[in-house]
Amino acid sequence: MTIGKTIGKTLAWLIAALLILIAVLVIFILTFDWNRARPYVNEKVSEAIGRPFAIEGDLKVGWRHPVGETGWRAWVLWPRFSAQNITIANPDWTRQKHFATLDEIDFQVKVLPLLAHDIVIPAINLVNPSVDLERLLDGRNNWTFKLKSSAQPSEWKLDLHDIQLNKGMIALSDQQKKIDMQAVVDTLGQPIPIGEALKQQQEASRKSSAEVVGQRGAKQLTAQAKAASGASAASAVAPGAPASGASTTASEAAATAGAGASPAVPASSTGASAGTAVAPRQTAPQYGIGWTVKGTYNRSTVSGSGKLGGVLALQDRSRPFPVQADVKAGDLRIALVGTVTDPAHLAAVDLRLWLQGTSLDHLYDLTGITLPETPPYATEGHLIGTFKQGASVFRYENFTGRVGGSDLNGTLVYTQRPTRPLLEGTLVSNLLQFKDLAPVIGADSNASKKKRGDTARQPSNKALPTEQFKTDRWKAIDANVKFTGRRIIKDPALPITDLYTHLVMTDGVLSMEPLKFGVAGGSLASDIHLDGSTTPLKGRFSTQARHLKLKQLLPTAKTMQSALGEINGDAELSATGNSPAALASTSNGEVKMLVTDGTISLLLMEAAGLNVANVVYEKLFGDHDVQINCAAADFVVTDGVLDSRVFALDTQDAVINVDGKVNMKDESMDLGVHPHTKGFRVFTLRSPLYVKGTFKDPHVGVNAAALAVRGGAMIGLGLINPFAALIPLIAPSNNKPLPCQQLMTAMQAEHPTAPPPGQREKGGKGVKLPAGTPGASDAAPASAPSKKPAAPVNGASLPGPAHAADYKGS
Repeated sequence: MTIGKTIGKTLAWLIAALLILIAVLVIFILTFDWNRARPYVNEKVSEAIGRPFAIEGDLKVGWRHPVGETGWRAWVLWPRFSAQNITIANPDWTRQKHFATLDEIDFQVKVLPLLAHDIVIPAINLVNPSVDLERLLDGRNNWTFKLKSSAQPSEWKLDLHDIQLNKGMIALSDQQKKIDMQAVVDTLGQPIPIGEALKQQQEASRKSSAEVVGQRGAKQLTAQAKAASGASAASAVAPGAPASGASTTASEAAATAGAGASPAVPASSTGASAGTAVAPRQTAPQYGIGWTVKGTYNRSTVSGSGKLGGVLALQDRSRPFPVQADVKAGDLRIALVGTVTDPAHLAAVDLRLWLQGTSLDHLYDLTGITLPETPPYATEGHLIGTFKQGASVFRYENFTGRVGGSDLNGTLVYTQRPTRPLLEGTLVSNLLQFKDLAPVIGADSNASKKKRGDTARQPSNKALPTEQFKTDRWKAIDANVKFTGRRIIKDPALPITDLYTHLVMTDGVLSMEPLKFGVAGGSLASDIHLDGSTTPLKGRFSTQARHLKLKQLLPTAKTMQSALGEINGDAELSATGNSPAALASTSNGEVKMLVTDGTISLLLMEAAGLNVANVVYEKLFGDHDVQINCAAADFVVTDGVLDSRVFALDTQDAVINVDGKVNMKDESMDLGVHPHTKGFRVFTLRSPLYVKGTFKDPHVGVNAAALAVRGGAMIGLGLINPFAALIPLIAPSNNKPLPCQQLMTAMQAEHPTAPPPGQREKGGKGVKLPAGTPGASDAAPASAPSKKPAAPVNGASLPGPAHAADYKGS
């Protein structure tokens, strides 16, 4: 009994002593002035981060009951720490004194996990935090800390669940990236689901689209988006159906329907991957933090706002982190709604993306992607991507857009590579306005240039575009893109119907093989090779015209509606220069054209020959057709000057020959048109015509000297006998037609050639008219048929002796 009592008393004393110790500790914690510990805390933290740290306000420690705990754990008090007026100093080279300032910080720590060396903080409350980030041109930055290294890893682990903000400020000054911005970050009043944010952003983006491409364009874009969304849904339901075909059909229908559209929510927000239908997650991502930003980027004004998920969402790397942004940088507006996987390391993105601006080439400053200059545009689509070191891949898939008055649909893939990134894709325009292609080569008006921010101006006396190609950007990225314009909207007098091109760019060399237009019931296909890796640019051009119908070449000319012939031709040119005008003025090579087996309006032919009586007769009593035996044109191009070796038209009634030169350096013309009548004509002014002036201001008229001689004879004879005045207007017959078969054989056998860029054509080749033929020149060298085989063009051979049918009319 004595031993038991002794043990009992001992335990009682121990328990009492422990209770007294705890009471004393509690009293000490509650009554101790923790501000006395500030110098020690400041010293230790400064030593750890390698930067002066200071708590300049009160430092307090208190005890509170835990929130959310139940049972006996609810009785275990948690310590609550708070500190006011905290500062972290900047290096001495920065503009601002402090890297970070904080009015107040307070947080609680769970007690029991401390026994396992775990510091569990449910939430930290930050009041008016401010962070200054700076980087100089030499690479020095103030966000890299020299943390104190430890010989052994720490046994303590930090587990932070959430951060609550009260108007945080972040300033960024980056001289390398030319960024100077200020951002305000604050906790939202209540969480916002990603679906609601998507709906709000869609409405805002489509409203801003109307400001860029107009109300009509915005409605058409909405219709395109709805069609693309419906096509995507259809392909998901029926995986075996071709998605591209479905998308095209739906897009074409939407172009005329004009109905509204709702873009698909990014797959990550519902738990579905692209093209896969799976059950949605029970809880969609929500936004907990809002932000606004303003400043400058690359000297362009930047402003915008957005939302982020709460810090709790950052704990699970596999859980998509919601992001939303609506930012305007200069004339560019970018909006996005979606998720980022593992945002600390940027593992992947899944976003609904809207882009709007005055020209697509302005995206280069932001993304480094080389795109052509265009009219104002607006697009929306689905951006998915994965981040990998040196091999990131992004897909802007099934996007829809408006570029000027044209629609644009397709998918683009950006792949990061060790040498240069690669842009691949397939683009389709179902309704393409031809004028929207003009900015690509600088052929739009000065007003249009000014609107898209281009300082270059087209001289008023120049027809060929003088705007420089931006070849310095061609080395920034490689490209492999196919573009189809299915229906071209243009001036009724322009006989172009559709467009296709395959654009390839590799290490500064741009090729379009082919650039093919549907023209007048036939095709005009060119292989274009522009080497932008040299200065000046070197260009090679090969063009083939096939089956161009005479009737459709001038669709608005009534006198051509009964024409049945076809035009076929070839051209080979090389040039140097950094603009279309410069390339034209330095071009060298050959151009050949042939028209055979057709009919053309007699009215047009007689008007060209100035057969006055026949023109008046046809105007009064109608028109009929005349058979074309053949027409041939053969030009040699030297330093931008086109010199006609053969330019003649043979019909059943007349031979018309054209000679002279066209100078593309000063855009001048000096041509003579010589009609030679085969039959007997009355009232025919058989004097040569002239075509002079410039491309912008041409002058066409009758050779005054020859006409004066004939007019003087008419007046002199008229004084003797009024009827005798008709004699000079009577054209004697000239029965020497063009040797059509010989011309055809020579034109088919001799394919045009061009020297290397920057060199002149050596020797004289071409078709020679036999002596005595109207328009023949004895000085013109005859060409021997070339034995060089015809080169294939888009699967078809160039016209040669074995392909004479290509030159036959319909």
